[in-house]
Amino acid sequence: MIPPTTPRKSATFDDYTLSEIRRAAATGIYDIRGAGAKRKVPHFDDLLFLGASISRYPLEGYRERCGTNVFLGSRYASKPIELKIPITIAGMSFGSLSANAKEALGRGASAMGTSTTTGDGGMTPEERTHSSLLVYQILPSRYGMSPDDLRRADAVEIVVGQGAKPGGGGMLLGQKITERVAGMRVLPVGIDQRSACRHPDWTGPDDLQIKIEEVREITDWEKPIYVKVGASRPYYDTALAVKAGADVVVLDGMQGGTAATQEVFIENVGLPTLSSIRPAVQALIDLGMHRKVQLIVSGGIRNGADVAKALALGADAVSIGTAALVALGDNDPALEAEYRKLGTTAGAYDDWHEGRDPAGITTQDPDLFKRLDPIKAGRRLANYLAVMTLEAQTIARACGKSHLHNLEPEDLVALTIEAAAMARVPLAGTSWIPGGGSF
Repeated sequence: MIPPTTPRKSATFDDYTLSEIRRAAATGIYDIRGAGAKRKVPHFDDLLFLGASISRYPLEGYRERCGTNVFLGSRYASKPIELKIPITIAGMSFGSLSANAKEALGRGASAMGTSTTTGDGGMTPEERTHSSLLVYQILPSRYGMSPDDLRRADAVEIVVGQGAKPGGGGMLLGQKITERVAGMRVLPVGIDQRSACRHPDWTGPDDLQIKIEEVREITDWEKPIYVKVGASRPYYDTALAVKAGADVVVLDGMQGGTAATQEVFIENVGLPTLSSIRPAVQALIDLGMHRKVQLIVSGGIRNGADVAKALALGADAVSIGTAALVALGDNDPALEAEYRKLGTTAGAYDDWHEGRDPAGITTQDPDLFKRLDPIKAGRRLANYLAVMTLEAQTIARACGKSHLHNLEPEDLVALTIEAAAMARVPLAGTSWIPGGGSF
């Protein structure tokens, strides 16, 4: 008797793809979700550090200093800001997040001497009160935008694009637009809202320069002006942002999260974070602005090794969003039973836009957001930031560096040809850097 052949499933039409085809056929609408890209792309895990031995002299444990501070905005701002650690909290809106979550982010960041960012929809009293350093975002939607809040911020970030959806706008469904959210955004209560994909009053870098100058006038030339771009054409976008007068460029890779947008966007538009850093750094070098205009990198930063690798590739600081929410308590396996009731599981929960988060973080439901204690959650975030910083310092000391910013590309090798080509570092065990040519 001939044994039966084991059925073979298609690699192209895998189970998830088949389920998406069935869902689309049944509903006639595209899928909307939060979080970031779930597909596997080259990332910081594909890089390794070369620790010191004979050719390099390591620093001794905690007895020899390894600096972590960074100044942002010293190009034009009369009041640049200093972070004690090169890890900031990315923009996540009140509306997408609960007021308790925004307060917790401010508490955690302030405890570690770093900044947090408003996101779309304006500045809440909870966030401003508990954030020692607060960056105020100006987004294409202009929801909640206030000149008074611009002046109350410590820096201003003009958002051109986001890594999860460069060229696209976000969404906030009606169930999260409560009276308070609607009042801040000047929207009707309970009606779905979609953010614009581009600013209404400018169409190119010349208009961006005018907008930056307007913001400088409003803030008396005191505040650093950031420009945030989604990783798409990082060399030219960085160069144009610098030409327009940015003090800081924020570069967001496709692994960056989002509150809600089309999944087809999240998974198929933009560049991996790893591939976008070196072109952006090269643009700054070509303009003679590396370290004069600071570069903040975001999108999939998870631990101190990621921080150290981003800085070694030329960034001045990093920004975290998804990881910060996990530190607050999101996707906690302790809530697995409640995630199951929502048809998902801890670690895969990305229905942030539906406002039913059992952790009380991505919701406006008072019964849910009261579950989040902002003091305890802020302490958890501070602990996480402290660990990330210590991990990055440990690596830097092992490479013989007395400051995180002394890390450099020659401290790195790549495990794959793809990562070597993207990061412009040698393939491990060789001196070969694949590719070459211009960015």
